[in-house]
Amino acid sequence: MLDQKVKEYNQTFFIEKDPVSIPHRFQQLQDIEIAGFFAALFAWGNRTSIINSCTRLLNAMDNAPFDFVTNYKESDLKPLLGFVHRTFNATDLFWLLQFLKRHYAEHVSLEIAFAQFLHPLSTDVSQALIGFHNYVFAIPEAPERTKKHIATPAKNSACKRLNMFLRWMVRDDNALMTQPVDFGLWKQIKPSMLICPLDVHVGNVARRLSLLERQQNDWKAAQELTEYLRKFDKNDPVKYDFALFGLGVIERF
Repeated sequence: MLDQKVKEYNQTFFIEKDPVSIPHRFQQLQDIEIAGFFAALFAWGNRTSIINSCTRLLNAMDNAPFDFVTNYKESDLKPLLGFVHRTFNATDLFWLLQFLKRHYAEHVSLEIAFAQFLHPLSTDVSQALIGFHNYVFAIPEAPERTKKHIATPAKNSACKRLNMFLRWMVRDDNALMTQPVDFGLWKQIKPSMLICPLDVHVGNVARRLSLLERQQNDWKAAQELTEYLRKFDKNDPVKYDFALFGLGVIERF
């Protein structure tokens, strides 16, 4: 049943009304990474609201996020002073823009910001997410309030939004679909290492299907669910996110 639901929802039509539509507006690797990063960070609440907030941000970047991140001056930030998406505000945005500017000054891709923290014995992306959080906030001036927007397994967060971002960047359906939902652009992280994005809807469906026993939607629960999904496909367990999300959000299972 889950395999059938993956086939049903892992289709090009899924893109239009989902936050993944935001990075799909672009062709360049870095534009996709930056647009996807913010789309994932904003991905809680109503999907229409998420897409609208992303569109406002990209419009302020002249719909050229990589060029904006690498070349913006302080005066270019003035139109963003009032930017808000739920509890995410301009303070958070400006810090993350600074972080991205520093990172891309030294690296071609955002992938290394995660992959550099993996080691040969890593079985999932736990260390990548912990390392990424510490990397973003390595400078002492980092605003304390912004740290809650970059989740980490070190605090037992389910890290739903970052796991979704990694799914977009890592999973590769390019051989199967003309326009796949996930991009498959990053190659240093294996799809088998991904952790299923766990939110209220996915958690509820997983418990109803006896895929998950733990009651809290935290990192341990995300790992438990993913470990069960590996029984179905050890190389690509997170493809079942399409099935669980579709059942929970679209079908109200």
